[in-house]
Amino acid sequence: MSVSIDNVFVKQFEADVHLAYQQMGTKLRSTVRSKSGVVGASTTFQKVGRGTASTKSRHGIVPVMNLNHEPVECTLLDYYAGDWVDSLDELKTNIDERRVVASAGAYALGRKTDELIIGAMSAASQNVGDYSTGLTKDLILSALEVLNTNDVPDDGRRFAVVGVHQWNQLLSLDEFVSADYVGNTTPLLNGSESRKWLGITWVLHNGLPLSNESRDCFIYHASSIGHACGQEVKSDISWHGERAAHFISNSMSQGAVLIDGDGIVRVKCSDVQ
Repeated sequence: MSVSIDNVFVKQFEADVHLAYQQMGTKLRSTVRSKSGVVGASTTFQKVGRGTASTKSRHGIVPVMNLNHEPVECTLLDYYAGDWVDSLDELKTNIDERRVVASAGAYALGRKTDELIIGAMSAASQNVGDYSTGLTKDLILSALEVLNTNDVPDDGRRFAVVGVHQWNQLLSLDEFVSADYVGNTTPLLNGSESRKWLGITWVLHNGLPLSNESRDCFIYHASSIGHACGQEVKSDISWHGERAAHFISNSMSQGAVLIDGDGIVRVKCSDVQ
């Protein structure tokens, strides 16, 4: 067997990891403001205030809006997910087995990506509900009222992320499941089912904050949360003779931050009601 087979294996494995990460590893990265190729330990997202239009006289100077710029810093951290593969395993010759290991690493990094984004969401200060009821239509409309009051754009980039119990409650609403309201299609978001209702893309997620029987769900605009990536998912495979095994290391450098608190609402739900 050619000694270059390891190089081919590494490239194929890394391609599988990256593909699995993009398709099924993270659910939330595409729902927020994301910046890739960051160089350094941190990056800055710009939060721009509102401008005011006014008139001018003929031949006069165009008035300046004097927009308020508030830079929001996002710190990147390094994350790793590795595993050992014995030399006698069929990983190098069985593509299905390779994908199993690749997917496991991608899922682990994907969960970390979503954990970072949810952590940034948890810094939101706008709340509706008090954990005494489940996710009701009244709660949803109250959250929408907050966003609309804040002039958050209804431009198709509003998202909601809810837990399993809350998703089941949504499925009991005719407006959420009936084709008369949401159409005949159920769009996929990173390999998972989602639904479009009230101008919001609804996403099911298992990693939302849960304390006893109290669950935090979030309705937000994509521009309210920032995600930064210094290094996309990368794989490294090294041989360890004393173990007669390869060590497969997956790594990434990412971070997330709350940019604009006006664009996100925490919905406090009971996880049992």
